[in-house]
Amino acid sequence: MRLSTRGEYASRAMLELSRRYPDGEPVHSREISRAQEIPQRFLEQILLLLKRAGYLKSRKGQRGGYVLSKAPAAITVAEVIRVMDGPLAPIDCVSVMAHEACPMEGTCGLRWLWKDVRDAVAEILEATTFDDLVRRSRPETESAKQAGGAAKRPARPRAGTR
Repeated sequence: MRLSTRGEYASRAMLELSRRYPDGEPVHSREISRAQEIPQRFLEQILLLLKRAGYLKSRKGQRGGYVLSKAPAAITVAEVIRVMDGPLAPIDCVSVMAHEACPMEGTCGLRWLWKDVRDAVAEILEATTFDDLVRRSRPETESAKQAGGAAKRPARPRAGTR
């Protein structure tokens, strides 16, 4: 599998929308573009594809923008990659979704390797939701606070500033 720029940007946009999902407010494409450093024109095409695929809803107007159509915990990375880039298989003869027969399928000494690669990639991407990514991408101090760990100590006041 080769992740295209479109697949990478779609994943980053979905991560940004997942981070903001609890707010319940639509996020304008400009904000997503800025936060994830994605060219806005390219992002708008990607967001439209994700909307057509049923992963986003949009609202027009001053307070408009995009929101996820379902919770981040219900959307896997594999789903988004497939929308953008197609099958996860590295070659067509081992693809589940877009299998194409190969004249060497019965005798190919590499087919098992490509199938194992496909299975490993699919297993990871299908088991990873955007909620998982939000939790894993939090800054350490925020994660430590939520886990009940000690947060960073505040700096001592300088002399004469009490």
